[in-house]
Amino acid sequence: MSLPPPLVPPPRILMGPGPSEIQPRVLAALSCPTVGHLDPYYLELMNHMQQLLRRTFRTENQLTFAVSGTGSAGMECAVVNLVEPGDSVLVCVCGVFGQRMADVAARAGGKVTQIEKPWGQVFTPDDLAPALRRASPKVVGLILAETSTGAWQPLEEIARLVRDAGALLVVDAVTALGGIPVEVDAWGLDVVYAGSQKCLSCPPGLAPITFSPRAVDHVQQRRTPVQSWYLDVRLLSQYWGSDRVYHHTAPINMTYALYEALRLIDEEGLEACFARHALHHRALRAGLEALGLTYLSDPRHTLPMLNAVAVPPGVDEAAVRRELLSRFGIEIGGGLGAYKGRAWRIGLMGHGARSNNVLLLLAALDQLLAHEGHSFERGAAVAAANRVYELSN
Repeated sequence: MSLPPPLVPPPRILMGPGPSEIQPRVLAALSCPTVGHLDPYYLELMNHMQQLLRRTFRTENQLTFAVSGTGSAGMECAVVNLVEPGDSVLVCVCGVFGQRMADVAARAGGKVTQIEKPWGQVFTPDDLAPALRRASPKVVGLILAETSTGAWQPLEEIARLVRDAGALLVVDAVTALGGIPVEVDAWGLDVVYAGSQKCLSCPPGLAPITFSPRAVDHVQQRRTPVQSWYLDVRLLSQYWGSDRVYHHTAPINMTYALYEALRLIDEEGLEACFARHALHHRALRAGLEALGLTYLSDPRHTLPMLNAVAVPPGVDEAAVRRELLSRFGIEIGGGLGAYKGRAWRIGLMGHGARSNNVLLLLAALDQLLAHEGHSFERGAAVAAANRVYELSN
Protein backbone atom coordinates (compact mmCIF):
# COMPACT_ATOMS: atom_id res chain seq x y z
CA MET A 1 0.00 0.00 0.00
CA SER A 2 1.42 3.38 -1.01
CA LEU A 3 2.10 6.13 1.50
CA PRO A 4 -0.08 9.24 1.53
CA PRO A 5 1.60 12.25 -0.09
CA PRO A 6 4.26 14.18 1.83
CA LEU A 7 3.32 17.26 3.81
CA VAL A 8 3.85 20.28 1.54
CA PRO A 9 1.41 23.05 2.50
CA PRO A 10 1.05 25.70 -0.21
CA PRO A 11 2.29 29.21 0.60
CA ARG A 12 -0.62 31.48 1.44
CA ILE A 13 -1.10 35.14 2.27
CA LEU A 14 -3.60 34.91 5.11
CA MET A 15 -5.91 37.94 5.00
CA GLY A 16 -9.07 36.34 6.30
CA PRO A 17 -10.65 36.48 9.75
CA GLY A 18 -7.97 34.13 11.12
CA PRO A 19 -5.61 32.46 11.37
CA SER A 20 -3.21 35.24 10.51
CA GLU A 21 0.24 35.12 8.95
CA ILE A 22 2.93 33.81 11.29
CA GLN A 23 6.17 35.72 11.82
CA PRO A 24 9.23 33.55 11.01
CA ARG A 25 10.56 33.80 14.56
CA VAL A 26 7.32 32.29 15.84
CA LEU A 27 7.51 29.43 13.33
CA ALA A 28 11.10 28.82 14.39
CA ALA A 29 10.02 28.66 18.03
CA LEU A 30 7.66 25.79 17.18
CA SER A 31 10.62 23.69 16.04
CA CYS A 32 12.62 24.09 19.27
CA PRO A 33 13.28 20.91 21.29
CA THR A 34 10.31 19.75 23.33
CA VAL A 35 10.78 19.51 27.09
CA GLY A 36 8.44 18.08 29.70
CA HIS A 37 5.50 20.08 30.98
CA LEU A 38 7.01 20.04 34.49
CA ASP A 39 10.58 20.62 33.34
CA PRO A 40 12.19 23.53 35.26
CA TYR A 41 12.88 25.32 31.96
CA TYR A 42 9.22 25.10 30.93
CA LEU A 43 7.95 26.20 34.35
CA GLU A 44 10.18 29.28 34.18
CA LEU A 45 8.96 29.96 30.65
CA MET A 46 5.39 29.90 31.94
CA ASN A 47 6.31 32.62 34.44
CA HIS A 48 7.77 34.81 31.72
CA MET A 49 4.78 34.25 29.45
CA GLN A 50 2.38 35.25 32.22
CA GLN A 51 4.31 38.52 32.62
CA LEU A 52 4.03 39.18 28.87
CA LEU A 53 0.33 38.34 28.86
CA ARG A 54 -0.31 40.74 31.73
CA ARG A 55 1.45 43.52 29.81
CA THR A 56 -0.58 42.75 26.67
CA PHE A 57 -3.87 42.63 28.58
CA ARG A 58 -2.71 45.65 30.62
CA THR A 59 -3.54 44.03 33.92
CA GLU A 60 -2.00 43.04 37.22
CA ASN A 61 -4.37 40.06 37.57
CA GLN A 62 -2.56 37.15 39.15
CA LEU A 63 -4.74 34.58 37.37
CA THR A 64 -3.58 35.32 33.83
CA PHE A 65 -2.55 32.38 31.67
CA ALA A 66 -3.11 30.55 28.39
CA VAL A 67 -5.86 27.95 28.10
CA SER A 68 -4.79 24.86 26.13
CA GLY A 69 -7.29 25.27 23.31
CA THR A 70 -8.48 27.77 20.74
CA GLY A 71 -10.35 31.03 21.40
CA SER A 72 -13.62 29.12 21.75
CA ALA A 73 -12.03 27.18 24.63
CA GLY A 74 -11.25 30.56 26.19
CA MET A 75 -14.92 31.46 25.86
CA GLU A 76 -15.98 28.21 27.50
CA CYS A 77 -13.41 28.65 30.27
CA ALA A 78 -14.69 32.13 31.07
CA VAL A 79 -18.35 31.17 31.05
CA VAL A 80 -18.37 27.76 32.76
CA ASN A 81 -16.27 29.02 35.68
CA LEU A 82 -18.60 31.94 36.44
CA VAL A 83 -22.00 30.50 35.56
CA GLU A 84 -23.78 27.99 37.77
CA PRO A 85 -27.13 26.35 37.00
CA GLY A 86 -29.92 28.88 37.41
CA ASP A 87 -27.68 31.96 37.33
CA SER A 88 -29.02 34.92 35.40
CA VAL A 89 -26.79 35.74 32.41
CA LEU A 90 -27.21 38.70 30.06
CA VAL A 91 -25.50 38.39 26.66
CA CYS A 92 -25.29 41.17 24.07
CA VAL A 93 -25.75 39.72 20.58
CA CYS A 94 -25.05 41.56 17.32
CA GLY A 95 -23.18 38.84 15.45
CA VAL A 96 -22.14 35.19 15.45
CA PHE A 97 -19.89 35.25 18.48
CA GLY A 98 -22.34 36.94 20.82
CA GLN A 99 -24.79 34.18 19.91
CA ARG A 100 -22.09 31.59 20.60
CA MET A 101 -21.49 33.01 24.07
CA ALA A 102 -25.22 32.84 24.78
CA ASP A 103 -25.25 29.19 23.69
CA VAL A 104 -22.29 28.34 25.94
CA ALA A 105 -23.95 30.05 28.91
CA ALA A 106 -27.19 28.12 28.33
CA ARG A 107 -25.27 24.83 28.17
CA ALA A 108 -23.69 25.74 31.53
CA GLY A 109 -27.19 25.96 32.98
CA GLY A 110 -27.48 29.72 32.97
CA LYS A 111 -30.81 31.47 32.64
CA VAL A 112 -29.85 33.48 29.56
CA THR A 113 -31.36 36.78 28.48
CA GLN A 114 -30.25 38.08 25.09
CA ILE A 115 -30.41 41.68 23.97
CA GLU A 116 -29.84 42.20 20.28
CA LYS A 117 -28.79 44.93 17.88
CA PRO A 118 -28.67 44.72 14.08
CA TRP A 119 -25.50 43.16 12.72
CA GLY A 120 -22.70 45.66 12.35
CA GLN A 121 -23.93 47.90 15.17
CA VAL A 122 -22.67 48.15 18.76
CA PHE A 123 -24.32 48.46 22.18
CA THR A 124 -24.59 51.64 24.23
CA PRO A 125 -25.08 52.04 27.98
CA ASP A 126 -28.66 53.05 27.22
CA ASP A 127 -29.20 49.68 25.54
CA LEU A 128 -27.94 47.81 28.60
CA ALA A 129 -29.45 49.81 31.46
CA PRO A 130 -33.05 48.53 31.16
CA ALA A 131 -31.87 44.97 30.48
CA LEU A 132 -29.71 45.04 33.61
CA ARG A 133 -32.70 46.16 35.67
CA ARG A 134 -34.97 43.46 34.23
CA ALA A 135 -32.57 40.51 34.30
CA SER A 136 -30.50 41.32 37.43
CA PRO A 137 -27.69 39.21 35.93
CA LYS A 138 -24.77 37.66 37.72
CA VAL A 139 -22.77 37.71 34.47
CA VAL A 140 -22.87 39.99 31.41
CA GLY A 141 -21.17 38.94 28.16
CA LEU A 142 -19.93 41.26 25.40
CA ILE A 143 -17.81 40.91 22.27
CA LEU A 144 -15.15 43.61 22.02
CA ALA A 145 -14.27 42.80 18.39
CA GLU A 146 -17.11 41.02 16.60
CA THR A 147 -15.30 38.97 13.96
CA SER A 148 -18.44 38.29 11.95
CA THR A 149 -19.25 41.98 11.38
CA GLY A 150 -16.07 44.00 11.91
CA ALA A 151 -17.69 46.07 14.68
CA TRP A 152 -15.60 47.55 17.51
CA GLN A 153 -17.59 47.64 20.76
CA PRO A 154 -16.82 50.55 23.16
CA LEU A 155 -16.46 49.12 26.66
CA GLU A 156 -15.46 51.66 29.28
CA GLU A 157 -18.86 53.15 30.10
CA ILE A 158 -20.64 49.81 29.79
CA ALA A 159 -18.13 48.18 32.13
CA ARG A 160 -18.86 50.85 34.75
CA LEU A 161 -22.60 50.31 34.35
CA VAL A 162 -22.26 46.53 34.72
CA ARG A 163 -20.06 46.89 37.78
CA ASP A 164 -22.51 49.33 39.40
CA ALA A 165 -25.25 46.74 38.81
CA GLY A 166 -23.22 44.19 40.78
CA ALA A 167 -22.60 41.91 37.78
CA LEU A 168 -19.44 40.38 36.37
CA LEU A 169 -18.40 41.38 32.85
CA VAL A 170 -16.99 38.73 30.48
CA VAL A 171 -15.35 40.13 27.34
CA ASP A 172 -14.43 38.33 24.12
CA ALA A 173 -11.16 39.87 22.88
CA VAL A 174 -10.23 37.04 20.51
CA THR A 175 -9.76 39.31 17.50
CA ALA A 176 -8.89 42.41 19.56
CA LEU A 177 -5.84 41.49 21.65
CA GLY A 178 -2.69 42.95 20.14
CA GLY A 179 -4.56 45.01 17.54
CA ILE A 180 -6.57 47.52 19.58
CA PRO A 181 -6.42 48.52 23.27
CA VAL A 182 -7.68 45.96 25.76
CA GLU A 183 -7.51 47.82 29.09
CA VAL A 184 -8.48 45.13 31.58
CA ASP A 185 -7.63 47.01 34.78
CA ALA A 186 -8.41 50.56 33.65
CA TRP A 187 -11.86 49.53 32.41
CA GLY A 188 -12.60 47.17 35.31
CA LEU A 189 -13.17 44.04 33.21
CA ASP A 190 -13.67 40.79 35.10
CA VAL A 191 -12.79 38.02 32.64
CA VAL A 192 -11.23 38.62 29.24
CA TYR A 193 -10.17 35.90 26.82
CA ALA A 194 -8.46 35.95 23.43
CA GLY A 195 -6.97 33.60 20.85
CA SER A 196 -3.41 33.02 19.72
CA GLN A 197 -4.21 33.05 15.99
CA LYS A 198 -5.41 36.61 15.34
CA CYS A 199 -3.42 39.77 16.09
CA LEU A 200 -0.89 37.81 18.15
CA SER A 201 0.18 36.06 14.90
CA CYS A 202 0.66 32.67 16.48
CA PRO A 203 -0.83 29.39 15.21
CA PRO A 204 -4.26 28.51 16.63
CA GLY A 205 -4.21 26.41 19.76
CA LEU A 206 -3.91 28.63 22.85
CA ALA A 207 -6.38 31.08 24.41
CA PRO A 208 -4.92 33.80 26.64
CA ILE A 209 -7.29 34.60 29.51
CA THR A 210 -7.30 36.77 32.62
CA PHE A 211 -9.54 36.73 35.72
CA SER A 212 -9.90 39.73 38.03
CA PRO A 213 -9.68 39.16 41.81
CA ARG A 214 -13.46 39.75 41.94
CA ALA A 215 -14.02 37.01 39.36
CA VAL A 216 -11.68 34.65 41.22
CA ASP A 217 -13.68 35.24 44.42
CA HIS A 218 -16.89 34.24 42.62
CA VAL A 219 -15.26 31.07 41.31
CA GLN A 220 -14.01 30.15 44.78
CA GLN A 221 -17.49 30.64 46.25
CA ARG A 222 -19.30 28.41 43.74
CA ARG A 223 -21.94 26.10 45.19
CA THR A 224 -21.53 23.50 42.43
CA PRO A 225 -18.53 21.99 40.64
CA VAL A 226 -17.41 23.67 37.42
CA GLN A 227 -19.10 21.90 34.50
CA SER A 228 -15.73 21.20 32.83
CA TRP A 229 -12.91 19.49 34.71
CA TYR A 230 -10.43 20.46 31.97
CA LEU A 231 -11.33 24.17 32.15
CA ASP A 232 -11.81 24.46 35.94
CA VAL A 233 -9.63 27.43 36.88
CA ARG A 234 -9.44 26.31 40.50
CA LEU A 235 -7.45 23.35 39.21
CA LEU A 236 -5.64 25.24 36.45
CA SER A 237 -4.52 27.95 38.89
CA GLN A 238 -2.62 25.30 40.85
CA TYR A 239 -0.63 24.47 37.71
CA TRP A 240 -0.09 28.07 36.62
CA GLY A 241 0.47 29.25 40.21
CA SER A 242 3.43 28.68 42.52
CA ASP A 243 2.42 25.10 43.45
CA ARG A 244 2.78 23.75 39.86
CA VAL A 245 0.40 20.89 40.55
CA TYR A 246 0.06 18.67 37.46
CA HIS A 247 -3.23 19.18 35.67
CA HIS A 248 -2.76 18.22 32.01
CA THR A 249 0.05 17.84 29.51
CA ALA A 250 0.45 21.35 28.19
CA PRO A 251 1.14 22.00 24.47
CA ILE A 252 4.83 22.72 24.99
CA ASN A 253 5.80 23.90 21.53
CA MET A 254 2.67 26.01 21.17
CA THR A 255 3.72 27.72 24.40
CA TYR A 256 7.09 28.43 22.80
CA ALA A 257 5.31 29.98 19.83
CA LEU A 258 2.99 32.17 21.89
CA TYR A 259 5.89 33.27 24.09
CA GLU A 260 7.86 34.40 21.03
CA ALA A 261 4.78 36.10 19.53
CA LEU A 262 4.27 38.06 22.75
CA ARG A 263 7.97 38.99 22.82
CA LEU A 264 7.61 40.41 19.31
CA ILE A 265 4.68 42.58 20.42
CA ASP A 266 6.65 43.68 23.47
CA GLU A 267 9.61 44.62 21.28
CA GLU A 268 7.43 46.65 18.93
CA GLY A 269 5.49 48.23 21.78
CA LEU A 270 1.73 47.98 22.16
CA GLU A 271 1.04 51.56 21.08
CA ALA A 272 3.19 51.13 17.97
CA CYS A 273 1.39 47.86 17.26
CA PHE A 274 -2.00 49.57 17.49
CA ALA A 275 -0.76 52.40 15.24
CA ARG A 276 0.50 49.93 12.63
CA HIS A 277 -2.86 48.16 12.47
CA ALA A 278 -4.65 51.52 12.20
CA LEU A 279 -2.38 52.75 9.38
CA HIS A 280 -2.81 49.68 7.19
CA HIS A 281 -6.55 49.71 7.86
CA ARG A 282 -6.77 53.30 6.61
CA ALA A 283 -4.84 52.40 3.46
CA LEU A 284 -6.94 49.30 2.83
CA ARG A 285 -10.16 51.17 3.46
CA ALA A 286 -9.19 53.93 1.02
CA GLY A 287 -8.48 51.30 -1.62
CA LEU A 288 -11.65 49.30 -1.01
CA GLU A 289 -13.78 52.42 -1.19
CA ALA A 290 -12.05 53.37 -4.47
CA LEU A 291 -13.24 49.96 -5.72
CA GLY A 292 -16.79 50.97 -4.81
CA LEU A 293 -16.99 48.63 -1.78
CA THR A 294 -18.85 49.67 1.36
CA TYR A 295 -18.28 48.63 4.95
CA LEU A 296 -20.98 46.74 6.84
CA SER A 297 -20.20 47.91 10.36
CA ASP A 298 -21.15 51.26 11.86
CA PRO A 299 -18.56 53.66 10.37
CA ARG A 300 -17.95 55.14 13.84
CA HIS A 301 -17.06 51.70 15.22
CA THR A 302 -15.06 49.86 12.57
CA LEU A 303 -12.28 47.48 13.58
CA PRO A 304 -8.88 48.11 11.99
CA MET A 305 -7.96 44.43 11.87
CA LEU A 306 -11.21 42.98 10.51
CA ASN A 307 -12.75 44.70 7.50
CA ALA A 308 -16.22 43.42 6.61
CA VAL A 309 -17.42 44.78 3.26
CA ALA A 310 -20.54 44.21 1.20
CA VAL A 311 -20.23 42.19 -2.00
CA PRO A 312 -21.36 44.41 -4.92
CA PRO A 313 -24.57 43.44 -6.72
CA GLY A 314 -23.98 40.96 -9.54
CA VAL A 315 -20.58 39.83 -8.22
CA ASP A 316 -20.06 36.15 -7.34
CA GLU A 317 -18.51 36.47 -3.88
CA ALA A 318 -17.34 32.84 -3.68
CA ALA A 319 -15.81 32.97 -7.18
CA VAL A 320 -13.77 36.04 -6.26
CA ARG A 321 -12.47 34.33 -3.13
CA ARG A 322 -11.56 31.21 -5.10
CA GLU A 323 -9.68 33.25 -7.70
CA LEU A 324 -7.86 35.22 -5.03
CA LEU A 325 -6.65 31.95 -3.56
CA SER A 326 -5.83 30.07 -6.77
CA ARG A 327 -4.28 32.93 -8.76
CA PHE A 328 -2.76 35.13 -6.08
CA GLY A 329 -2.41 32.86 -3.04
CA ILE A 330 -4.51 35.27 -0.95
CA GLU A 331 -7.12 34.01 1.52
CA ILE A 332 -9.98 36.26 2.61
CA GLY A 333 -13.13 35.17 4.43
CA GLY A 334 -16.75 34.97 3.38
CA GLY A 335 -19.69 36.10 5.46
CA LEU A 336 -21.14 34.18 8.40
CA GLY A 337 -24.73 33.93 9.56
CA ALA A 338 -26.79 36.89 8.33
CA TYR A 339 -23.86 37.95 6.12
CA LYS A 340 -23.40 34.57 4.42
CA GLY A 341 -23.00 35.15 0.67
CA ARG A 342 -23.21 38.92 1.18
CA ALA A 343 -19.85 39.86 2.67
CA TRP A 344 -16.11 39.54 2.43
CA ARG A 345 -14.14 39.63 5.67
CA ILE A 346 -10.62 40.90 5.16
CA GLY A 347 -8.13 40.55 7.99
CA LEU A 348 -5.14 42.76 8.71
CA MET A 349 -3.88 41.01 11.80
CA GLY A 350 -0.49 40.94 13.44
CA HIS A 351 2.31 40.06 11.01
CA GLY A 352 -0.22 40.27 8.17
CA ALA A 353 -0.79 44.01 8.72
CA ARG A 354 1.80 45.14 6.17
CA SER A 355 1.70 47.46 3.17
CA ASN A 356 2.76 44.78 0.67
CA ASN A 357 -0.29 42.68 1.64
CA VAL A 358 -2.63 45.66 1.33
CA LEU A 359 -1.32 46.67 -2.10
CA LEU A 360 -1.26 43.12 -3.47
CA LEU A 361 -4.85 42.46 -2.39
CA LEU A 362 -6.10 45.71 -3.89
CA ALA A 363 -4.32 45.02 -7.19
CA ALA A 364 -5.79 41.51 -7.28
CA LEU A 365 -9.30 42.76 -6.53
CA ASP A 366 -8.90 45.35 -9.27
CA GLN A 367 -8.44 42.52 -11.78
CA LEU A 368 -11.09 40.20 -10.43
CA LEU A 369 -13.86 42.76 -9.91
CA ALA A 370 -13.32 44.12 -13.41
CA HIS A 371 -13.67 40.58 -14.75
CA GLU A 372 -16.94 40.26 -12.79
CA GLY A 373 -18.29 43.35 -14.55
CA HIS A 374 -18.17 45.61 -11.50
CA SER A 375 -17.82 49.27 -12.46
CA PHE A 376 -15.01 51.35 -10.90
CA GLU A 377 -11.94 53.34 -11.95
CA ARG A 378 -9.17 50.85 -12.74
CA GLY A 379 -5.99 51.47 -10.76
CA ALA A 380 -7.65 53.87 -8.34
CA ALA A 381 -7.55 51.46 -5.40
CA VAL A 382 -3.78 51.04 -5.26
CA ALA A 383 -3.33 54.76 -5.84
CA ALA A 384 -5.67 55.59 -2.95
CA ALA A 385 -3.82 53.26 -0.59
CA ASN A 386 -0.46 54.69 -1.65
CA ARG A 387 -1.67 58.21 -0.88
CA VAL A 388 -2.43 57.12 2.68
CA TYR A 389 1.05 55.66 3.01
CA GLU A 390 2.68 58.76 1.54
CA LEU A 391 0.85 61.04 3.96
CA SER A 392 1.96 58.88 6.90
CA ASN A 393 5.69 59.33 6.11
